[in-house]
Amino acid sequence: MESSGRVLSRTQLLDGVWGRDAFVDERTVDVHIGRLRKALIRGNEHDPIRTVRSAGYVFGGSTDG
Repeated sequence: MESSGRVLSRTQLLDGVWGRDAFVDERTVDVHIGRLRKALIRGNEHDPIRTVRSAGYVFGGSTDG
């Protein structure tokens, strides 16, 4: 949330959460993003996490695709 509106790559997210020394597959981020979406979206609410193809994820910020 500190980087709201900024695209963060899977690697940046992994480093921020697990640290650079941990060996965690990049696809793990996708699983956790899915879980976050389930927890954050109630009914017809807007998805606060946007996937940016070949780049990463954005929390908040613009919803224009």
